Amino acid sequence: MLLEDNIITFVKNELKKIQKVLSPDYPECLESKREDDKQGRSSREAFVKITLDFLRRMKQEELAYRLQNKLYGAVCQHNLKSVLKKNFQYVFEGIAKAGNPTLLNQIYTELYITEGGTAEVNDEHEVRQIETASRKPDRPETTMRQEDIFKASSERNKPIRTVLTKGVAGIGKTVLTQKYTLDWAEDKANQDIQFIFPFTFRELNVLKEEKFSLVELVHHFFTETKEAGICSFEDFQVVFIFDGLDECRLPLDFHKTTILTDPRKSTSVDALLINLIRGKLLPSARVWITTRPAAANQIPSDCVGMVTEVRGFTDPQKEEYFRKRFRDEDQASRIISHIKTSRSLHIMCHIPVFCWITATVLEDVLKTREGGQLPKTLTEMYIHFLVVQAKVKKIKYDGGAETDPHWSPESRKMIESLGKLAFDQLQKGNLIFYESDLTECGIDIRAASVYSGVFTQIFKEERGLYQDKEFCFIHLSVQEFLAALHVHLTFSNSGLNLLEEQKTTFQKSEKGESVEKHFYQCAVDKALQSPNGHLDLFLRFLLGLSLQTSQTLLRGLLTQIGSNSQTNQETVEYIKEKLSEKLSAEESINLFHCLNELNDHSLVEEIQQFLRSGSLSTDKLSPAQWSALVFILLSSEEYLDVFDLKKYSASEEALLRLLPVVKASNKALLNHCKLSESSCEALSLVLSSQSCCLRELDLSNNNLQDSGVKLLCSGLKTQHYTVENLSLSGCLITEEGCTCLASALSANPSHLRELDLSYNQPGGSGMELLSAGLRDLGWRLDTLR
Repeated sequence: MLLEDNIITFVKNELKKIQKVLSPDYPECLESKREDDKQGRSSREAFVKITLDFLRRMKQEELAYRLQNKLYGAVCQHNLKSVLKKNFQYVFEGIAKAGNPTLLNQIYTELYITEGGTAEVNDEHEVRQIETASRKPDRPETTMRQEDIFKASSERNKPIRTVLTKGVAGIGKTVLTQKYTLDWAEDKANQDIQFIFPFTFRELNVLKEEKFSLVELVHHFFTETKEAGICSFEDFQVVFIFDGLDECRLPLDFHKTTILTDPRKSTSVDALLINLIRGKLLPSARVWITTRPAAANQIPSDCVGMVTEVRGFTDPQKEEYFRKRFRDEDQASRIISHIKTSRSLHIMCHIPVFCWITATVLEDVLKTREGGQLPKTLTEMYIHFLVVQAKVKKIKYDGGAETDPHWSPESRKMIESLGKLAFDQLQKGNLIFYESDLTECGIDIRAASVYSGVFTQIFKEERGLYQDKEFCFIHLSVQEFLAALHVHLTFSNSGLNLLEEQKTTFQKSEKGESVEKHFYQCAVDKALQSPNGHLDLFLRFLLGLSLQTSQTLLRGLLTQIGSNSQTNQETVEYIKEKLSEKLSAEESINLFHCLNELNDHSLVEEIQQFLRSGSLSTDKLSPAQWSALVFILLSSEEYLDVFDLKKYSASEEALLRLLPVVKASNKALLNHCKLSESSCEALSLVLSSQSCCLRELDLSNNNLQDSGVKLLCSGLKTQHYTVENLSLSGCLITEEGCTCLASALSANPSHLRELDLSYNQPGGSGMELLSAGLRDLGWRLDTLR
């Protein structure tokens, strides 16, 4: 046994030498020594193979695994990098099958990534989330670059193992992981990592019924590791990337899954993922998961080391994108200037996919209509996008010229079928479709590849493992546009209103104009009733399609409904009536976007004229005009840095009307405004909102009293509270209110830096509690008046 022990000890010592001898720097980087070392290297490899056989006979399996991994790790890494470089160096904007590939490094524009936040669900329609993100006044969050995603910030003491990155559809999450992987494969970043294994949940979905060990799963997707004989990953620094948690169809039950620690033991794929994410399996590995916000809570918070959010493009990054895309400086400047004139287009350009759609459309319009008018609304942009694809189809597949009409019978049928699919799946909340879904919509499965091959920029087919087919639209907004087009086409062709609970067919000749009026009003009502704005964008598109200009652009596809101008005016008046009702800020904002789609700007222009003249009298504003004022203030960045309520009306009514503006502002001056307890209750809700931007809040010289402060404190306690400077000077606060403040700040001590309680009566104990907090190192408070 002494000889065997000596051999095992010798092998352990040799492992360290072998790793150096077989590293990528040896002998490639030592060209002069290459020939001299070749014979020695060959002899050593032969010895290692003999040793492996010996160790396995001695049942030293773990040592054999380690020796084999060290031997082949460097070679495997080189091969894996080559494959990933080949697969990830190109990007096909919009869809992986369409058009000519572009080098990712040539077009990649840095995305705005913020650190912090929670993995809680945000199930608002993503266009509302984009709208909120666009109003961030100074973007104060901690930002980071994609290559630093696992690097601890100065506030963190321990390394980060698991990162969850949130972002709305099309914001660039997949491209972000692609860039991270490509930089590693090209030896540009993170060279301390031995292996990066990028997975998508779409790929993993098809393995739902299969069983694998972690090692087998890696071998299955990355054959280079199997060919190299890598049997475990404990000795390597590994990063697993799982892209698209929102598309996961695996039962990720973190509470019931059995703990698994052996990476060579087979189990279900969902159990593997859960144990890997929890850190039970391969605890040395790093894990990066991307998801849309609505699915973020599938991973328990105690399994996530850091949450990041992709906010898409900032305003300068939008410009950078278009300047990279359009080399002609004049053309790029005209496009950037045009986008800035349309609030809807400018907001949507936070999404990289929409920037690509916009660039595709404007490039065509500028080429075919020299000096012509550019699309101003979302509906116009998407109609042009559809027309461009029809042109491409006609030239590419039909051998036709780039002339009108674009809509062949085949193209018309295709769009109608895709529209039905879009609407049916939108109602179900589905973004990914399968063959059965296509069959239900009358799409011939055998023709599915042709559909995705013709309108490649709109509808795409993706193959999972074993040739399982999945289909989707390139972005949710494209699905919503086609769904609206389907509803419009169905109504104009048959009188059938698909939005009715009990679908009723109206005979146009019998009902006349009232039928069209009912159709659009029904759509407005449905959108307002939908949870979290899930029909907001759909409604914008449906109303935009009613315009004569839209029907002219889609001639041969769309049929005019009724007396266009009269119907549109009736719809406009109905929307204005709705704006007079009690709506949320998000609902009102979407209705103003709807008015823009209908080319009606009367309400907004009215208020803008008052503001310009300085004659705005809030005492005489109607509810609809108040809503218009909110829309204008939220659309104008100059108002969002500092909001002073006294400019409009120093009253509680004005504050309650303008709360959305307060929430979106960096600094709110509400001093000397005759505010009371009711204002505090409303402000508490604002402070506890995850979309609140407030950093400074001045409530001084108002009649808040202790009862108001108590209500305010419920907002101060929440994790979303971010105010750093709070002034409550002269608010009739006594010892009771100060005690409540101290309690709230103890519950959430990491934000408030300055507190002004001058000209109040805090009493002895109130002063003592707050002064103790000032000395407490856990509190951020450094100034107390």
